[in-house]
Amino acid sequence: GTAGHLLGTDEQGRDILTRCLYGGRLSLLMGFLPVALATIVGSILGIISGYFGKAYAQIIMRTLDIFYAFPSILLAIALSSVLGSGLSSIIIPIAVILVPPIARVAESTVQDIMPEDGASPLKVIVFFIIPNTFGRISIYCTTQFSVSILSASGLSFLGLGISPPTPEWGSMLNALRQQIYINPLITIIPGLFI
Repeated sequence: GTAGHLLGTDEQGRDILTRCLYGGRLSLLMGFLPVALATIVGSILGIISGYFGKAYAQIIMRTLDIFYAFPSILLAIALSSVLGSGLSSIIIPIAVILVPPIARVAESTVQDIMPEDGASPLKVIVFFIIPNTFGRISIYCTTQFSVSILSASGLSFLGLGISPPTPEWGSMLNALRQQIYINPLITIIPGLFI
């Protein structure tokens, strides 16, 4: 660091600590929103597939299996490049790659707790299945939060996310990589935040 700048400044003289803290809001948002969106969509698909049985499971799960044919980050890069730059070009692709595993967790949970007899399907789903699957799905989704942050930072590092000068950890890492031979410690700072 220098006087008045605890972690130093970037190539344009901006305080790195301030940019990392300010960029954390956006990075954490890009970690939370895709997981929330994927949780809603994946849970709905998994509950329908697990509750209604073979025909629905075959259609839904075989369709989601198509997403497993591609490496997830490659699929996110392709979708993000089609959508252009901006917050939605990160949230939507990451949500798309998170839906299949969340749907699988929801489907297997529903199959484990399926009641033998019950009232109408809507009552069983709303009052029995959703409350009993919420725990497992939410635990799995908390692990996906870090995956979402890493993927969002990777897309921003590649220039497919938030456009500069808006601070975001991945785009900051990309901007600071030019200085790796001059001051290698400066590039570590956004990486540690990620």
